[in-house]
Amino acid sequence: MATRTGAPRPANSGTQGKICQFKLVLLGESAVGKSSLVLRFVKGQFHEYQESTIGAAFLTQTVCLQDTTVKFEIWDTAGQERYHSLAPMYYRGAQAAIVVYDITNQDTFARAKTWVKELQRQASPNIVIALAGNKADLSNKRMVEHDDAVSYAEENGLLFMETSAKTAMHVNDIFLAIAEKLPKNEAGASANRQSAGVGLTATDNREGSGKPCCGSN
Repeated sequence: MATRTGAPRPANSGTQGKICQFKLVLLGESAVGKSSLVLRFVKGQFHEYQESTIGAAFLTQTVCLQDTTVKFEIWDTAGQERYHSLAPMYYRGAQAAIVVYDITNQDTFARAKTWVKELQRQASPNIVIALAGNKADLSNKRMVEHDDAVSYAEENGLLFMETSAKTAMHVNDIFLAIAEKLPKNEAGASANRQSAGVGLTATDNREGSGKPCCGSN
């Protein structure tokens, strides 16, 4: 059943300041909850059964940071192995990435580390990478220790939070933390506008209607 708990707050029509646009990609093994995280962030919804993404889906969401409005162009990629070869098409030129794993599945954590290495090797040098330990609502079934993930994130310079798309725990927070870490200079914003929207026609476009703002939680 879909709920709106934890949805980003609507932007104030009087918000002033510059607008920066950033490409963000989600990576991770199939069924770790990437699409559920995006749906919770963009529309404030959660579906107990979420169909597997085919190729990638494209959505947008906006957050407000004091005098800056950050628009995320989000690519939610498929986790199945047969789509792995397509991943570079989506993370190429991305300014941010969220690598997602399932805290109840150790294999997905190992796979997340592989994605991080690939991003560090092939993505933009200044990409902001966040690690999300999803399904935190299932902590009684935990297989990946929180401290292990914290240590790994610190060693690799990653943002890290445990999240739950189901309860909305830290979903807005992780996107907000990324928005705060991204450069807001004019040159960066210009470059982001030029790189945005590459390959849109190659995806299942599920762009969210409306662009709420979550400057506070």
